[in-house]
Amino acid sequence: MRLLVANRGEIAVRIIRAARDLGIGTVAVHSKADADALHVRLADTAVAIGPSPASKSYLVADAILDAARETGADAVHPGYGFLSERASFAAAVAGAGLTFVGPDAPTIERMGDKVAAREVARAAGVPTVPGTPGGVADADAAVAAATDVGYPVMLKAAAGGGGRGIRVVADAEELRTAFGQASTEAEKAFGDGTMYLERFVERARHVEVQVLGDGRDAVHLFERECSLQRRRQKVVEEAVSPGITEATRAAMTAAAVALCREVGYTSAGTVEFLVDDTTGEFFFIEMNTRIQVEHPTTELVTGVDLVAEQLRIAVGEPLRLTQDGVERRGHAIEYRVCAEDPDRDFLPQPGGVGRVTLPSGPWVRCDTWLEPDGTVPPYYDSLLAKVVVWGADRAEALARSRRALDEFSVAGIPTTAGLLRTLAGEPWVAAADFHTGTLEDWLAEGKGSA
Repeated sequence: MRLLVANRGEIAVRIIRAARDLGIGTVAVHSKADADALHVRLADTAVAIGPSPASKSYLVADAILDAARETGADAVHPGYGFLSERASFAAAVAGAGLTFVGPDAPTIERMGDKVAAREVARAAGVPTVPGTPGGVADADAAVAAATDVGYPVMLKAAAGGGGRGIRVVADAEELRTAFGQASTEAEKAFGDGTMYLERFVERARHVEVQVLGDGRDAVHLFERECSLQRRRQKVVEEAVSPGITEATRAAMTAAAVALCREVGYTSAGTVEFLVDDTTGEFFFIEMNTRIQVEHPTTELVTGVDLVAEQLRIAVGEPLRLTQDGVERRGHAIEYRVCAEDPDRDFLPQPGGVGRVTLPSGPWVRCDTWLEPDGTVPPYYDSLLAKVVVWGADRAEALARSRRALDEFSVAGIPTTAGLLRTLAGEPWVAAADFHTGTLEDWLAEGKGSA
């Protein structure tokens, strides 16, 4: 088998390493900006696919398929982002006679549409946030529906993700104003301006369940806490969640598996929930049909290589795991270190870097593409590295976090490592006393400034 990795950065490096562990040959693709990147050097073969902007390289399906044909690749792993959740790309890969490492195109399309996904959840008996059963046609229809849903409501893009096309509104006047803005934003970002409504849970935790399926059966690998967010983008993630009870954990993971069985899910995926921090109720919000940025936390507490399992499932192997065989041990936390300046409203900071010191030592993992004397290009996401730590319990993991983040250093550009180090020492973090709005409130108070 020869695997083409249709991505860049740390996830491309991660996939190539997993493939090498399994004895699978690899093909890297790269833009002009990434010609000397680490993933290019680690792969057995590399193919240039276009200019530096992603829209002219990593997002060009035809260029990726041409690279697969040129190199004799048998399979394509999309990683996360870029084309990973585009049903049309999965269909094109299959149409070219190649194996797509992920669910099939109909499943991606069905679960990628948040309205359709909610219908699947309801059919599987999974609780959903009260909201409209489908898309709403216009602002008038949204206002009429909001009367039944109840304010405050969250206006969401049906085809959305990454925090785009979302507005929280308190009344009908705000809803009318926000509808056109959110729909236009969704149309530009996803090619689909369809909107729907959900009740806004004001003190919510964001908890997601990692799943693996082979189309016949599915298992969960417990959950991750993802509530520390800025502008609806995750900043810190943990496995497992410190903010739910064992009873909620059991119910939520069972619901995630039921959803996977309902759609005959294949590959790794993540079922995402909101947990009402006041009542303990949980509600399905969406499913990500790909590997997640934060998957290493699950790997550290379960000992399961999720990318390797994806590859095995993709070639037709049945699930090797049984639910009884999935055990968790200890606690893991991941910190996303980005090339951004927290003192300048997190302005991205591309440019050349000098000396790079990455944390290591017992129970510290650092997934990165960054190297000394390299360049952070301005064309892509600002993620530099994921610092992931494990501890026998959460207190030990937090202590190790502080040590690891103290070690992280990049000369030449500002990064978020210092802010994350401060965050890891906050008493409210140690107490797990937070919800999805807590980090932004803390930043607004200037607590994260240097």
